[in-house]
Amino acid sequence: MSSLVSESRVIAALNDNLRRFHKGGMVTVSRGIAALDRRVWAEVIVAVAEFQNFTSDNDPYGEHDCAVVEVDGLRVIWKIDYFDPSMLYHSDDPTDPAKTRRVMTIMLAEEY
Repeated sequence: MSSLVSESRVIAALNDNLRRFHKGGMVTVSRGIAALDRRVWAEVIVAVAEFQNFTSDNDPYGEHDCAVVEVDGLRVIWKIDYFDPSMLYHSDDPTDPAKTRRVMTIMLAEEY
């Protein structure tokens, strides 16, 4: 197994932990998501957590870092970014939780 594939698997596992369980990083929602009816807002959070349809089209690097879900007729994008511990720069090693602060943003597609 190449080191890139191995790194992608580590990153995917860390991203899945954030996406599914909100552990190992921070989850933020856009103003559009926050303005939704609370029932729909909750459905969005569940849909993101349960998403498993990763393909080569929506996940070309195998890192499980971004996708689109449809909820109640809304297109919702979620994406995970990797920052250094100061949250000022991009992380130079997203496989290392000590060097990386993950931030998942959930937004309406029209806000992207």
